[in-house]
Amino acid sequence: MWCEDEAGPYAMVPYPGRSWQPRGRPGRQPHEYHPNGTVKLLTLFHPLSGQVRVAGVMRTTNLILLSWLQDQLTRILKTLPPPCPQPIYKDQLAWQVWQEDLTQTISLPLQCPPLRILLVMDNLAGHKNPAWVSWCFKHGILPLYTPLGGSWLNMAESIQRLLKRRALDGEYFLSAEPMIHALEAVAAHWNRSPTPFIWGGKRHDRRRRASCRHRVGGSGAVTARSVRSFYARLRPK
Repeated sequence: MWCEDEAGPYAMVPYPGRSWQPRGRPGRQPHEYHPNGTVKLLTLFHPLSGQVRVAGVMRTTNLILLSWLQDQLTRILKTLPPPCPQPIYKDQLAWQVWQEDLTQTISLPLQCPPLRILLVMDNLAGHKNPAWVSWCFKHGILPLYTPLGGSWLNMAESIQRLLKRRALDGEYFLSAEPMIHALEAVAAHWNRSPTPFIWGGKRHDRRRRASCRHRVGGSGAVTARSVRSFYARLRPK
């Protein structure tokens, strides 16, 4: 599963945040505003590995966004192992399973190729471009659109917040090129030691409480209930 989103727009204004300054000389923010455009960050995030692919752009037309997505997804598909041969009806069933209980479903082709990638995207008109959806189906990619007001279901939002804070906090860029370079450099640094993400919504919290585990020292063993120590049992009540 990969998550896609566009962060921004980020204007050429001073961004509050911490920065290193000599003692007694606090950082000062200029009052001028330079209308030199804005920057948006195209993002593809793989929660299982923590890897992120980004591109800083000044415009996010459908041509720019979808061309970048096609290029990145083609590269990702080349890194995946070949699909295991199986009957055609099983390939079709794998696509249909992800359509169950959706209020708005996508009309699947009569014969689907093996499902290779699940792509989580925001529910925008540009993301439902017929040519784009047809390209995804042809390459075994199933777009999953978050519901209106449900952008919190897209984990790309979390990685974008981290990258934005690390690249822009305490900085003031006068043009788009240095800002784009900062955002892409932070993403490259993140990929050197990425942190995988796991789903932590309310349902996850309920399941964690229902299956509480207690660590036992010395190994990776856990118990379903806390083990009282020997001395605690001898302690008088």
